[in-house]
Amino acid sequence: MKTTLEITQIVVAVALVTAILFQVKGGGIGGIFGQSDSVFRTKRGIERWLFIGTIVLTIVFVLLSMVSMLWAS
Repeated sequence: MKTTLEITQIVVAVALVTAILFQVKGGGIGGIFGQSDSVFRTKRGIERWLFIGTIVLTIVFVLLSMVSMLWAS
């Protein structure tokens, strides 16, 4: 059971890092040339699902870490 928990935690951690790296950073190269980045923009499509998935993966990772910590004691 402990091995399964550790493997699951590693898989979730890799998925979380991947989801974070796939997210687009806000301003881009337009900020260099004076483009204002103060425009309100909503997340749509894949970007929105990636954002929600990142939050869900973070919650799952924290819960797995707590269970792993309680399991060790």
